[in-house]
Amino acid sequence: MTRRSCAIYATGIVCAHLLIVGIALVVAQVFQTMIHSRLKKEITLTEKSQMFESWKNPPPPVYMEYYFFNVTNPEVFLAGGKASVQQVGPYTYREYRPRENVTFLENGTKVYALNPKSFVFVPEKSAGDPEVDIIRTVNIPFVAVMNELESYTFFLRTMVSMYVSSLGVDVFMTRTVHEILWGFKDPLLSKIHKMRPEVDEHFGLMWKKNGTHEGEFVFHTGEQNYLDYGKIDTWNGLREMSWWSSNQSNMINGTDGAVFHPLINRNELLYIFAADLCRSIHLAYVEDVEVKGIQAYRFAPPNDVLMNPKENPTNAGFCVPAGECLGTGVLKVSVCREGAPIVVSFPHFYQADPAYINAVDGLNPNKEEHETYLDLQPTTGVPIRACKRAQLNIILKRVPGFPKTKFINETIFPIMFVNETATVDDDSASQMRMLLLIVTLVSNFPLLIVGMGIILLLVLVVLFFRNRQKKNEVKRIDFTEAFHSFTTAKDDTAYTQVSDKLDDSSEKPASQPMKNGSYIAMSPVEAQKC
Repeated sequence: MTRRSCAIYATGIVCAHLLIVGIALVVAQVFQTMIHSRLKKEITLTEKSQMFESWKNPPPPVYMEYYFFNVTNPEVFLAGGKASVQQVGPYTYREYRPRENVTFLENGTKVYALNPKSFVFVPEKSAGDPEVDIIRTVNIPFVAVMNELESYTFFLRTMVSMYVSSLGVDVFMTRTVHEILWGFKDPLLSKIHKMRPEVDEHFGLMWKKNGTHEGEFVFHTGEQNYLDYGKIDTWNGLREMSWWSSNQSNMINGTDGAVFHPLINRNELLYIFAADLCRSIHLAYVEDVEVKGIQAYRFAPPNDVLMNPKENPTNAGFCVPAGECLGTGVLKVSVCREGAPIVVSFPHFYQADPAYINAVDGLNPNKEEHETYLDLQPTTGVPIRACKRAQLNIILKRVPGFPKTKFINETIFPIMFVNETATVDDDSASQMRMLLLIVTLVSNFPLLIVGMGIILLLVLVVLFFRNRQKKNEVKRIDFTEAFHSFTTAKDDTAYTQVSDKLDDSSEKPASQPMKNGSYIAMSPVEAQKC
C-alpha cells in the first residue's frame, strides 16, 4: 500500500469517528445538559457563590429620575375646568442599595436581608437645582385630611374647612422640588400633630426614605431548586398580604427584581413583588435586545396587569372595597398607605383608559419614555438593563363641607413620576461576555466536532479524486510508453530488406511474375495498373 493510500484510509477513519461521535453528542445533548446542570448549581445565593457578591453589593449604578407635573391653571381647575400641567425634570439622584444584616437560614436554603436605600443628588444629570426650582402641585396633606373627614358629619367638615382656610392652606401648594421630595414642616399637619402625636408634622414624597429599607425580606437561595433562586419567601414576616379582597391578589410572588433564575425562556411569565405598589406584578417577553454586546430578552408588564376587572377578572381582587374598581391603567393603593387617596399608574397614564389621559392637558404617553421593562441575560438570569417607571397620582373630587372643592370635577390628578434605571457597568459586561463565550464554546463543542468531521470529509473527497486522477495519469503514461515502443518496433521492421539484390524490373521480362518475399511486414506495394 502506498503512502498516499495510507493517508486516505487514515483520514477516512478519523472523519468517520468524528462524525459519529459528534452527531451522537449533538443528539444526546451531553454538553448542554452538563453546562445547564453546572449553571443550576453555581447560580445561587449561597455564600460561596460568585453571584452572591453581586447580589449583596450590586455593581451597576442605579439612578432615580424624578419628574414633576407643574400645574399651570389651578384657578381654572377649581372653577370646574380642565387642569393643565407641564412636565418638569428630571431631578436625578444616584441610588445606593447594599444588602445588610445578611443571614443564612435553614441550612443555606434561605437568606435574610435588609435593603436600605440612600440617595445622592447628581447635578450633571438634572434639569435644575431642586432646592431652588419651584413646583405648584396638589396639597396632598390637605387632600388627606379631607379624605379622612369624609365619613364624619357635614358640620364637623365645615368647621375644619374654616379652620384650614384661616391657616392659609389651599387645594394647591407651591414648594421647592427638594421640599416636595424630602419633606417640609406642613402647617396643617403641625396642628394635627399637637392633638394626635402619632401624626407626623412633616410631609414629603420621599420623607424618611433616604437611608431606610422597604421591609425585612427572606429569599430562597436556589440551593434546593434553581427555579426558586431569588424568590421572596417572606416580607416583614408575611407570606401573603391582607390588604386586597382576594387570596390571589394578596400573594407575594416572584423576586424583588434584582435577580432571576438562570435558563430563562421566552414563554414564561416572570413575577416581581413591588413593595411600593403593595402587590406583585408579572412581566412577559417582548423582544430580543442587545446591551453592550450581550444578547438579552426584554420583559415588560403586559396590558392586563392594570386592566379593568371587566376585561381581566383576575384583577377584581385589587378593588377595595370589593366591587369598587377604577378603570384600566390605574391602581388605588391607599389601602396600604394611610392618608390620601393615592393612585399609581405608568407615567402619563401609559396603557391606561383614554379618559384619564384626556382629563388633564399636557399628558403625552408613549412607549419609549414611559414603559417599564427588564432586559435579562437568559442563560444566567441576570438583569443587564432595567427601567422601572411609575407615576404617583391623587384623586381630587368634591367633598361636602369644603367649599373650595365645590366645582371640582373628579380627576385622578398626576403629581410626579419616577424613572428608576440601571445598566450593567463595563467591567461586569466584559466578565459576562467572557463567561457567555465559554458557555457557548462548551455547549457547542459537539458541533465543533461535527464541523471538523465535515472538513475532513471534504479533505477525504479531494484526496480520493486526486488519487484517482494520479492513477489515470499513470495508466496514460504506461499506455503511451507501450504505444511508443510498439510504433518504434514497427518503424525498425517495416522496411527491413531480406535480399541484397535489387529488384530491377527493367532487366526482367514483363510477363515474369513479381517475386514474393522481397519485403516483409507492412512493406508498401505499388498499385497495379489495369
